[in-house]
Amino acid sequence: MEKKVLEAAVRTEVTKPAKSALRQAKKVPGIVYAKSISPIAISVLENAINPFVFTAETHIINLKLDNNQEIDCVIKDVQFDPVTDRVIHFDLQGLVSGETIQIEVPVLFKGTPIGVRDGGLLQQFFHKLSVECVPSSIPEHIELDITGLKIGAGIHVRDLNIEGLKILHQEGAVIVSVTPPKGGSETNADGSEVRTEPEVITKGKDKNAEE
Repeated sequence: MEKKVLEAAVRTEVTKPAKSALRQAKKVPGIVYAKSISPIAISVLENAINPFVFTAETHIINLKLDNNQEIDCVIKDVQFDPVTDRVIHFDLQGLVSGETIQIEVPVLFKGTPIGVRDGGLLQQFFHKLSVECVPSSIPEHIELDITGLKIGAGIHVRDLNIEGLKILHQEGAVIVSVTPPKGGSETNADGSEVRTEPEVITKGKDKNAEE
């Protein structure tokens, strides 16, 4: 994976007023965590961090600090303003060659399912998957071909077999599926109909109870 450079300044003031002043200057405070070093408080330009946050791909960041220190890292956590969705704080996790890291990787769905063409509804349950791997195996994204999905079919975590990646979700978790249209039905393997909406049973008075 190609590394992308992010330039940052080391922060010496970590008070709330100092953070507010940074944000007013369109800068974003953050923290870098890495093995064998103490956490480093940093700040970056807002328009510099945005491409790493608002993206459908994972990036390895070559962080260049203004003290001439360089650290390879990935975004570990991001905080957003609840009103504007602007990035207001972020955490970076330093990478160590050969040591595993847990990270979220975006999922990209390729193709239009057969079931959708037949009137089914596409349901996406995961847009990112938590994985564990060494830095050299971090993928930009996980691409799933959903073209062959029929109505009632789906892709589960157990269906994935990606070399170098350990998926950290339950094996039975559904990533994406095609469900019947509202009010529609699907069939079992024996051809019998499967209801897709609960059957409503109207219970009247028991005539024997009135006698």
